[in-house]
Order: sequence, then C-alpha cells, then structure tokens
Amino acid sequence: MKFKDLRNNILTYVLITIGILIYTFAWSAFMLPAKIVGGGVSGISSVLNIAAGVPLPIGVLNFIINGILLAIGFKVLGSKFGANTIYGIVMSSVCFILWQQILHVENLFDVEQFGGFMCAIIGGALCGAGIGLTFTMGGNSGGTDIIALIISKFYNISPGKVIMYLDIFIIGSSYFVSHRLENVIFGYIVMMVMTYVLDMVLDGNKQSYQVMVFSLKNKEIAEAVTREVGRGATLLDAEGCYTKQQQKVLLIMVHRTDKTHVMQIIHRIDENAFISVNKAQGVYGKNFEKLKI
Repeated sequence: MKFKDLRNNILTYVLITIGILIYTFAWSAFMLPAKIVGGGVSGISSVLNIAAGVPLPIGVLNFIINGILLAIGFKVLGSKFGANTIYGIVMSSVCFILWQQILHVENLFDVEQFGGFMCAIIGGALCGAGIGLTFTMGGNSGGTDIIALIISKFYNISPGKVIMYLDIFIIGSSYFVSHRLENVIFGYIVMMVMTYVLDMVLDGNKQSYQVMVFSLKNKEIAEAVTREVGRGATLLDAEGCYTKQQQKVLLIMVHRTDKTHVMQIIHRIDENAFISVNKAQGVYGKNFEKLKI
C-alpha cells in the first residue's frame, strides 16, 4: 500500500511538472516574443520586465511576486496552501528560466511570420492545456488566486470574479509594454482561449453520464454492468402512463471512459432496450468525485 501511495505521489508531481512546462513554454515561445501579456502573476512579471525595465528574468520576478503573495496568504488565511501550491510556484519559476535563459525557445519560431493573432490562439490553447493538467492533479502555479482568496475573505465577492477583474487589469496594462492596442486585444484573446481550453480539460477529465434503461432484462443488465465495469446500478419502480403497467427502470452513473462499455453490455443483452443518456453536471460520492464544501 505504501509503495502504491508513493507511486501515485510521484505520478502526480510528474504530471503537475508537465503541465507547468507546457504553460511556461506557451509564454516563452509564443506570447512574450510577440509582446502579448496574459493574466496572473506571469503577466505582472512580464509587464515589470518589459515595460518597467526591471533587470530580472521573468522566472525570478515570478518567484519573488509569488513568494510575497504566499507569505501574505499565510498571514491572512493561515496554512491554507499545501505542498502542491509551493511546488507549483517554484517549478513555474524554474521552467521560465529553463525556457528563456537556458534553452532560448523564443528563437524556435518566427513570431512575426505567425502574427499576433496566431500567437495568441496557440499560446492561449497551450496555457489552458498546461494549467488544466496541473489543476486536474491538484496543483497550481500560485498567482492571483491567492489575492482572490484574501479579498473574498473580507468582501462578498467570489474568487472567480476577482481573478477575472485582475486579469483584465493586468492585460490592459500591457499597453505600456507594446504601446499597441492590438496587443491588448490579443491578450484578451489569450484569456478567452485559455479559459475555454481549461474548461474542456477539466470537464473532459471529470465528465460523467447518467444512463437510464427501459428493458425487461434490466436485472441482467445491472448484474453485467456491476460485474464487468465495476459500476453500481439502481432499479427504480415505475409505471407506464399509457399501459398502466408496473416496470423497473435501470439507472446507471458512469464515467466517460466507461460509457461505451456499458452501452455494449446493454445492446448485447437486449437489442430492443430503450436508453436515455444525459451528461451529468456533477457526480459525487463513492467511485466518483469527492464533494468539496
């Protein structure tokens, strides 16, 4: 059991690292060379580095700003930030230095040939995929979410809105980096694309389905699903409105990866079964997501 826990922890941090590598690569290879600034602490670091002329690498600025925010967060919120947050802050700073000061990935692509719009689309998509993978494994890269938690503690405003307002302000201030309004617009495009891809990654990973089966062989189907897929099933009492006949309706909750297998089982046992499949907004409990209040 201890070996399994160790293996899972190692896998978690490997995937968090890969996610942060993708996120920082998007900034270093596409967005920064095109002078496009996104949101978060990375955006603040970019503005300070380019516009204000602070002679420190973005990775170092990222670490300093996140460190200050983390210290304030500990002071105001207490020990609310786990090892994954601290690891994410350190690793994102290290990755920025790796991509920019060591590997110089800004020379990999000709951003002028790509154009600002394409750099915004590619950068935003990669940022969303990287942060989505990191969030999926319970990690994060620190940043403005710490500010959001602090503000939401004292004021009746959701952390999500605070982060959105901060990102809008940070991206707007990028005008002082390039003095070009189109780069600010590209920054907002990055924010929208990143949000869209992030939601796709998170929802795709957790997506579950509610399957309702109307069949005379529902008990056989339920036993097969439990035995072959390892998912529980529930038989509900129902009555046909037209026929007035009593019947059993089978309710099955399945993960996205199990859906095809369950459908194959139903078709194999009863080809004439009537089936209703709906995406579930959220499924919490045993074998599914843990409810967090």
